[in-house]
Amino acid sequence: MLAKIVRKIYGSRHDRTVRKMYPLVKRIKELADSYQTLPEEEFLSHTDQFKKRIADGATLNEILPEAYATVKEAARRLMDTEFTVQGNRMIWDMIHYDVQIIGGIALAENSIAEMATGEGKTLVSTMPIYLHALTGKGVHVVTVNDYLAERDSQWMGYLFNYLGLSVGVILNNMRPSKRREMYQCDITYGTNNEFGFDYLRDNMCGDVSELVQRGHFFAIVDEVDSVLIDEARTPLIISGPVSHSTHQYDKLNPLVKRLVGRQRDHVNELITKAEELLKNDPNDYEACRLLLIAQRGAPKNKRLNRLLNDEGYLKKIQNVESDYLREKKIHQLDEEIYFTIEEKNNTVDMSDIGREYISPDDPEYFVLPEYGSVIADIETDESLSDIEKLEKKEAFQEEYSVKAERLHNIAQLLKAYMLFEKDDEYVVQNGQVQIVDEFTGRIMEGRRFSDGLHQAIEAKEGVKIERETQTMATITLQNYFRMYDKLAGMTGTAETESLEFFEIYKLDTLVIPTNRPIARNDLNDRIYRTKRERYNAVVDKITELHENGQPVLVGTTSVDESELISRMLKRTGIQHNVLNAKNNAHEAEIIANAGQKGAVTISTNMAGRGTDIKLGKDVKDVGLFVLGTGRHEARRIDRQLRGRSGRQGDPGTTEFYLSIEDDLLRLFGMDRIAGMMDRLKVEEGEVITHTLITRQIEKAQKRVEMQNFSIRKRLIEYDNVMNTQRTVIYDQRMAALKNESVHEMIMERLDTFIQNTIDNFSSGGKGLAGDWFLDEIYTKFSDVLLIDHDPVDEIREKTFEELTAHIKAKAEKILQMKIDLVSKERFEEFERYVVLSVTDSYWKDHLYEMDALRENSQMEAMGKQKDPLLIYKAGAYDMFIKLLDSMDEQILRLIWHVKVEMDPAQQRQVEQVYQTNHSSMNAFDGASQEMQQAAQSSRGNKTVVRDDPKVGRNDPCPCGSGKKYKQCHGKVTA
Repeated sequence: MLAKIVRKIYGSRHDRTVRKMYPLVKRIKELADSYQTLPEEEFLSHTDQFKKRIADGATLNEILPEAYATVKEAARRLMDTEFTVQGNRMIWDMIHYDVQIIGGIALAENSIAEMATGEGKTLVSTMPIYLHALTGKGVHVVTVNDYLAERDSQWMGYLFNYLGLSVGVILNNMRPSKRREMYQCDITYGTNNEFGFDYLRDNMCGDVSELVQRGHFFAIVDEVDSVLIDEARTPLIISGPVSHSTHQYDKLNPLVKRLVGRQRDHVNELITKAEELLKNDPNDYEACRLLLIAQRGAPKNKRLNRLLNDEGYLKKIQNVESDYLREKKIHQLDEEIYFTIEEKNNTVDMSDIGREYISPDDPEYFVLPEYGSVIADIETDESLSDIEKLEKKEAFQEEYSVKAERLHNIAQLLKAYMLFEKDDEYVVQNGQVQIVDEFTGRIMEGRRFSDGLHQAIEAKEGVKIERETQTMATITLQNYFRMYDKLAGMTGTAETESLEFFEIYKLDTLVIPTNRPIARNDLNDRIYRTKRERYNAVVDKITELHENGQPVLVGTTSVDESELISRMLKRTGIQHNVLNAKNNAHEAEIIANAGQKGAVTISTNMAGRGTDIKLGKDVKDVGLFVLGTGRHEARRIDRQLRGRSGRQGDPGTTEFYLSIEDDLLRLFGMDRIAGMMDRLKVEEGEVITHTLITRQIEKAQKRVEMQNFSIRKRLIEYDNVMNTQRTVIYDQRMAALKNESVHEMIMERLDTFIQNTIDNFSSGGKGLAGDWFLDEIYTKFSDVLLIDHDPVDEIREKTFEELTAHIKAKAEKILQMKIDLVSKERFEEFERYVVLSVTDSYWKDHLYEMDALRENSQMEAMGKQKDPLLIYKAGAYDMFIKLLDSMDEQILRLIWHVKVEMDPAQQRQVEQVYQTNHSSMNAFDGASQEMQQAAQSSRGNKTVVRDDPKVGRNDPCPCGSGKKYKQCHGKVTA
């Protein structure tokens, strides 16, 4: 209460921050007014003057008032001029308002500016973009799709070009040479995916001339909550095909499908039995226990949910659940069904009777042996020879891998059947399973569910099961955008996620006031007992609005729901348009007409973000009516939908129609709301609407948001481990790519290898030479560096430093003999090739092993009752140290083992070929074969071994560079 009074008197934190900016806004406007009298040539010289001042040491804050004033005056001078955007004729009609200048100041201060729909976020961004582009370091403007990137680059590019700045745009399927050209511009527009994938590809290229990006200085992210929060859960991955498939989805799918059908029948039997018991006694404990079991086995069962909602049994089965949890007997309930479903955690667990149902004749079908103990038993079995031990271990590893893959496939198939619904989480088009973005309602082209889930859904839907892929490079958007020196963002909905923006990205959020007061009327939610009642009420409301001529936008939560309402409206004869992931070809036309008199538009979340619905002249007095058919898990998605109405002071109305059967209420708030409906004696068909109910729903949304935030925070804690390693590897790789003296880097690796080897084989550190295991030391050096054994008497008395210098001198002599056969420059090119090839090969395998480590750490944590993150960190550190040592050793082995056989004529020929396509390494005969053989011999045994991708030499390289495989990563295996 006290906080509300203080806020009433002094304003909110946002109000106070905005008030502090007004003197600067006044200064910018005064400067802009003074520029109006300047001749054109003098005015346009500002850009060069600003660049020179920055080069001479001026800070961006010092230049900001003049730079912003220049942009504002440029917008004024362009008024009523004609230009073209995506082939359409446009007239420039924008000059910055005061609130837009405030938004621009916030962006320059590394903040997120929350601005309402229609307030001109795109124009706001021009001021900080211009300011930071003056540095010459490049500004990246991030949008959510290619259409907006291209549109904004041409729309705002008209202003930037007038001021003397170059503007580029990165689009999907653009050639590397064109991308490089776009990144050289002062300002580059593109999507988050394109920027992220270009970064990964840059760290996979084989020559410095193939790099496209030139650093990460300043980025402005449009729809920042969509990019940095919604998309943050999905890492960017560049993958290549595996040589052969190990999945068993096609074989296991019939078994799982039959199991799902048996569970459905069993749950219905439990419900029938419970209903019979409840007829005699409404409080029968056994009946409530049976309903609880049914709920754990099929939480979306319509018959069950109708019974729980209509009769008020929800509270009773919660009491039964509390009893079993308190007595730690919840597992006893689960043994009475074939599998249990945990919707909140998105997991499905099979019970013993479920396992027996799938494999009644093979009790060991689902038993995964203890890997470590079996390997230990083989190692300690004295009756086996070394060869027999190796054969037994390999046979066990193969059996273990097949069984682990089988268990994983069954778990993913159960998820596919029970947690993922067609036309909700995905659609099937042209024989392919395509993901529907839950936040935008759009098809996510080229995306696949990870961890085999996509293949499981393909098996479920009876379409072609695509081949498995292996990760070659990956990064989360969170860690990609944290690489920028400066980061800012804009959106219409950021305040509800301000905590996450600050904790993860260190970005403050500022709510920018609107240019005109908001006149929209946001009504309380209308809540019905069942979905059927809700849909009938929605159609009645649409009919009423249509008859009155008021345009209505119906926002649905899924493709399936939009098509259901469309069918109901067709029966009433109301003309309407449907916009969803299946029907988006005429999106621009549908949105353009959505604000006209009597228009009815049904849309998934596609119309909720980045969509500007302009009102027809004859409905200006009533505005657009936005009708939501359900609440989203995140409040900001609902706010985005509301924001389609009431733009720039226009009137409008928004209202949400809910059902207790909706997933949000069923999982996070149904008990309280159902209790309220029971106390109010709400009958079927009746509706309740009250501020308290709306607040209760928002509390449920807050709980979901906090849960999702915790998941994303946990994700980044794991990825931070990977990110540290990625940074080290990519820095080393980039140094080898750009460094002209790569030979010096090889010599440094040689020093480290020699010292570490002597240390590892020494019995007492830097003691007497006689204490060292000289035979082992020389065996290692002979294997890697081809050094012959010295007589023990000659080296016994050498100190640590003397032996190190002695070994290094012998190694350098061997290497110099090879260098003398070709030019130093040619040999350095070979050294560079080896460093890049080994790094790529080992890093790819390391990514796979890190995935396995993460899974294993979860299992180990359950047994040890420890935090799996701590186990993961410890294991990741050990693996990374071994990776670095193994890479160094392999690089040295390949360089010292190369066979150089070349006459002068052959040398000239190879140099000429190399300069044109970088695909021939004939000067170093046998190097590639040795690279493969040594790589295989030096890595030891793995539980699951995946071969390198088998790709045709003339096929496109899987890394995405656009080159042929033989001219890119195919050089490693050529």
